[in-house]
This record gives sequence, C-alpha cells and structure tokens, in this order.
Amino acid sequence: MLERLKFLVRERVAWLKTVDQFDIFDPDTQEQIGIAEEKVSGFVQAIRYIISKKLTPSRFEIRELPDNSLVFEMRRNVGFLKFRVDVFDAQGEKIGYFMSKVFSLGGGFHVYTADGTKFAEVKGGFTGWHFKFLATDGQQIGEVSKKYEGIAKELFTSADTYLVSISEELAEQPLAKMLLLATSIAIDTVYKEQ
Repeated sequence: MLERLKFLVRERVAWLKTVDQFDIFDPDTQEQIGIAEEKVSGFVQAIRYIISKKLTPSRFEIRELPDNSLVFEMRRNVGFLKFRVDVFDAQGEKIGYFMSKVFSLGGGFHVYTADGTKFAEVKGGFTGWHFKFLATDGQQIGEVSKKYEGIAKELFTSADTYLVSISEELAEQPLAKMLLLATSIAIDTVYKEQ
C-alpha cells in the first residue's frame, strides 16, 4: 500500500455511530487498497452516546487489503483544545506524532518524529478543506484535500472523503507516507468530528 503516492480516504456512512471506519482507495483505479478501523472499548463506545467523541480516546488500525495486514496504528489522546496523535508502525514502534494547533483558522498540526524532532507542519486553509504538508524548510511535501461527494451526502451525513497526495521526494520514505496518510484521519477525528 505504501508504494503509492496518492490515496483516497473515504469515511463510511452510518447512523448513530460510535466508532469510525475509513476505506482507503487508489484514486486512479478506484480499487480498495486498505481500511482504517477505530478500535475502542465497549465502555468508550457507550459513553460516546452522551459526550463528544473528541473527549474520549481513540485508536485506529490501518490495514492493507486483501490480506488485512497491519500497516500502522494511530492513537489520539483525550483532549479539549489541544490533541496529540501518536503513530506506530506495524511492529508497535513509535514513528512520530502530531500536536494540534490551538489557535488556527483552518486547523493544522505540528508533526514530529519519534525522538521529538520537528518533521513537518500541516497547515489548513481558511475553509478547512485543504491542508498542506510542509517540511521544516517550508517546502510542500504533500497535501490533504476534502473531496466533494455530492449534495445529498454533504447535506445529510458527516462522512467526509479526503484525497491524500504525497510528493515524489517521499516516494522511498514509508514512514513519511504513514504520517501523511495518518494526517487525513487525524484531520477528521480532531477537526471535523461532532
């Protein structure tokens, strides 16, 4: 899955859902190549009926299809204004983390490697539909854009679809690709969840 430079991440539509699921596609062929499933305890699922998902912890497993092998995992802490999202490889080794920006019109994250070195910044646009992934030197190395899915879906569901594009410079850097792909899910769970 990580040999690609583009991913289409589509949130599944469901009524009264307490856990999120995302299908991951190759945007050129529309072939489903992966899935991101939220894994939380029954207690957390139950409490989400009365409090916001943002106020509960979250863990996502990102798996490659068709063999369902784990590619990476991400965990979001409980937060109110500032959130931290940790990203782990398939062996459970931490590869990096995001810290949400507190005062930002379009949203965004500071992205760090496992040792705490700043790796990049995710800057949201004014509308909150387009996010640039910028290296520490300011060079754009990727982007996440919300895709329009038709008036019915936009009006009657909160399920979003994101196009993730990664720079050619990161073609041989699977850890950077994991962080950027995780960004699309983090954007949804930190900034777009109700």
